[in-house]
Amino acid sequence: MRIVLHGQQAFGKAVLERLLERGEDVVAVCCAPTKEGKPEDPLAELAREKGLPLHQPASWKTPEALELMKSFKSDVCMMAYVLLFVPQDVRDAPTYGTFQYHPSLCPEHRGPSSINWPIAMGKTRTGLSIFWPDDGLDEGPIMLQKTCEIGPDETLGDVYFHKLFPMGVDAMIEGLDLVKAGVMIKHDQRLDDGTYEGWFRKDDAKLDWSKPVAEVYNIIRAANPAPGAWTTHNGSEVKIYDAARMDGEGTPGEIVNVSEEGVVVQGNGGRILIKRVRPDGSGKIAASEWASTTSLQIGSTLGN
Repeated sequence: MRIVLHGQQAFGKAVLERLLERGEDVVAVCCAPTKEGKPEDPLAELAREKGLPLHQPASWKTPEALELMKSFKSDVCMMAYVLLFVPQDVRDAPTYGTFQYHPSLCPEHRGPSSINWPIAMGKTRTGLSIFWPDDGLDEGPIMLQKTCEIGPDETLGDVYFHKLFPMGVDAMIEGLDLVKAGVMIKHDQRLDDGTYEGWFRKDDAKLDWSKPVAEVYNIIRAANPAPGAWTTHNGSEVKIYDAARMDGEGTPGEIVNVSEEGVVVQGNGGRILIKRVRPDGSGKIAASEWASTTSLQIGSTLGN
């Protein structure tokens, strides 16, 4: 089966590695153009290293892009982490069309920050979908889905790198095997039961210490490692990464303890031990180091 792999970054690279290990006939690799001053995409690097045809059009909405996809004479296109919109005529050019990976249980959490939002919302379960995309955002008939738990202390990085990334690579290959077997499973998404969230941005990662401590802790987990939950101290921003929940009562936002373990902040209905931070203009450091180099003291207040 002649395969076009369209993707980018580490996930696209991992899928390509698996395809090559299996001896699959990858006739073309496509990814976004390299931006000036930025390193080359790992997927593009691997394609060049293996001598595979590499194509990086700036847009797939042109007649030239359609002719390019047709020229591959492929059986299927596999979309592994694609940010550029690909119109239907291009997706339909391969004999069996195009299937795609999305790290949520579609139709829930469609959109670009589909891993952040379930954690921020305090959900205990998420997963991935392999689907046949239409022109909607993360919409189209579903081929297969996989689920995983979100542990009470797991971060965005934990859920993605330890679960959705390896599961996703396996699922992409499982999808290919289904297409080969002629079992092109299609379950329509019930879009009226779904959700769409936009980018999980800086404003979404701002901590409000007056909110229930569980909500604050979920935001910290959902933003670790990116974009980084943040608060202020004496008018300066500081991003918060590794943290843990603790019991205790007091005034929300107040520093109640500073030790080698970190900085304990009072929340609404509990406390949070901050272990690692990134002060404005600095790299990531231990919270205890941050405390020792600032005017941070017991009784100080964050968020001011």
